[in-house]
Amino acid sequence: MATALSAFIGYLDYTTGYELNLVVFYSIPILFAVWFGERRISIFIALLCAIFWWWADVKSGHPYLFTWLETYNTAVSLVFFLFVESGGTALKKQLELLERTQRLEREIIRISEYEQQRIGQDLHDGLCQYLAAIGCAASSLRNDLQLKQLPEAAAAGEIAELLKQGVTQSRNLSRGLFPVQMDEAGLESALSELAASSTRLLNIDCEFEAAGRVPIYDYAAATHLYRISQEALNNATRHGKASKVTISLRRDGDTVILCVTDNGKGLPKANGKTDGMGLKIMDYRAHLIDGWLEIGNRPNGGVTVTCSFRQGTIPLGGAQN
Repeated sequence: MATALSAFIGYLDYTTGYELNLVVFYSIPILFAVWFGERRISIFIALLCAIFWWWADVKSGHPYLFTWLETYNTAVSLVFFLFVESGGTALKKQLELLERTQRLEREIIRISEYEQQRIGQDLHDGLCQYLAAIGCAASSLRNDLQLKQLPEAAAAGEIAELLKQGVTQSRNLSRGLFPVQMDEAGLESALSELAASSTRLLNIDCEFEAAGRVPIYDYAAATHLYRISQEALNNATRHGKASKVTISLRRDGDTVILCVTDNGKGLPKANGKTDGMGLKIMDYRAHLIDGWLEIGNRPNGGVTVTCSFRQGTIPLGGAQN
C-alpha cells in the first residue's frame, strides 16, 4: 500500500511539473509505513520516495545549471524523507509507551480493587461470622451466669458487648473494602448506604437521589464511580465544611451521570485551580473509565462534582477479565 502510494505521488509530481514541488506529500506514504509496518519497511519507503522524487524531477525536465545541484537536491530530499521516518518512528514509540503505561495503570488499579474486594469478602464471610459466633457464646454464658447469680455475669456481658461492637466494625471495614455488589443495582445500593452512613457518622444531612433505574453493567466502572462519590463527600465535609451533601445518579441515553453537590465554602477563588490530591484522584478514576470530570463552584455556595461516562452493554464484571 505504501509503495503504491509512493508511486502515485511520484507520478503526480511528474505530471504537475518541476515548478510545483510536492516533496511534502511524500511524507504520507512514509508515515503510513511507519505506523502500520516495521522499521526496515519505513526506511525502504523513505528511500523509494527519494527515488520517485528524483525520477519525477528529471522526467519533468528540471533545468539544472550544474550537475551537482541535481545531486544536492536529491540528497536534501532523501535527508528530509529519512527525517520524517525517524520523527514518525519516535512519535510512534512514544504513543506505544503511553498506551502501554496506561494499560499497566489500569491493570494495577484492577488488581488493587480485586484484592480489596477479596479481603472485604473474607472479612464479611470469615471474621465477622467468627466474631458473631463467639458473641453468641458469650451472651449464652452471661445468661447462664445470671441464672446462677454469679458475679462473673457482668464480665461475660461486657465481653459479649465488645464482640458485638467488633462485628459492627468488621462489617463496616468489609463494606469499605467491598462497597459495590456485583449486580446491576449494586452502585445505587452502595451510594444509598454511603449517604445513610455519612448522615449517621458525620452528623450531616446527606441524601442519595436516583432518577429512575440506572443499571451499571461494568463492575469496575461502578466501583470507580463509588470512589469518586466517596472522595467528593470527603472533600465537602473536610475542606468545604458542608452540612448538606446530595449524591445523584441518572442516565441520559447511554451516558451515566454522577453528581455530588454540597453547601460548603466552595473552591478557593484566589487562583481558580483545583489541583488537590483528592481532585487529581477523582480525575484519574474518571479517566480510567473513559469518562470526564467537571468540578466547579455553585452560584449559591458549595461545589458541584460531576462525572459522566458512556457505557455499552458490557457484561457485569467484564472489565476485570
